[in-house]
Amino acid sequence: MGVPKVEQIVLPDGLTGRARDVLEGRAEPVPARDAATVVVLRERAPGGMQLYLLRRSASMAFAAGAHVFPGGAVDPRDADREVAWAGPSPAWWADALRCDEPTARGLVCAAVRETFEESGVLLAGPRPDAVVADTAEWEEDRLALIGRELSFAEFLARRGLVLRTDLLRPWSRWITPRVESRRYDTRFFVAALPPGQRTRDVGGEADRVAWMRPADALAAAERGEITLMPPTRRTIAEIAAYPEVGKVLAAERTVVTVAPEVVRGEDGVYRLLVPEPAGDGVREGRA
Repeated sequence: MGVPKVEQIVLPDGLTGRARDVLEGRAEPVPARDAATVVVLRERAPGGMQLYLLRRSASMAFAAGAHVFPGGAVDPRDADREVAWAGPSPAWWADALRCDEPTARGLVCAAVRETFEESGVLLAGPRPDAVVADTAEWEEDRLALIGRELSFAEFLARRGLVLRTDLLRPWSRWITPRVESRRYDTRFFVAALPPGQRTRDVGGEADRVAWMRPADALAAAERGEITLMPPTRRTIAEIAAYPEVGKVLAAERTVVTVAPEVVRGEDGVYRLLVPEPAGDGVREGRA
């Protein structure tokens, strides 16, 4: 499925008022909050690679009803230096994500924390070379993390775990258009479902979860059966180009920023312009 150089999407009527106010200077853009999201992948026979999607509840203020990957905003405590860390260093991640080390530390921790909160998948282990087999018995901790009663560093320390940053790969960066009332500066990561772990329908912000082949998710969106926001759809299309999970994880990505903008055309219609980054963000794969 080809992606145009600049994709144009007509803005829904409900968003045009805010867009008009921002573009005409009557409202100020809100700052974009740092956020992280993770594409969790698994190999499944027959059928091949699948990815994990959640459908956001219709009551949610942001992206209601859309199918998304696990993720969310960075908690200030995610940058806590007390987080036990194994794998590529914060300095390595700062270079990969093109940000400073505290921001990189917070983004990586948020990626792992949010994935655990929203899917039950935990990229951590008792040793730097091990990963937990299952997390079903840690439901109380998961709920405490969601309620911000427990920090991620405290959770890891309580369970004697280290963060496995080597199980994550950087993928891309998307910034919410400046006309939106809720804005995020989101780094996308990919990860494989660890052996022995299973996702659970954990509820909360989502009312449905599903494992889908990338091609099937894109086809369902084309038929109008599911809603995919532009960053989700573009990411799925990129991953669909790979035949298996190992190839996705082996892709050396140059993280490029995609910042869609809303413009008012000569016909008076407001459109979201989604640019395709220069190049495809891919470097030579790992040996």
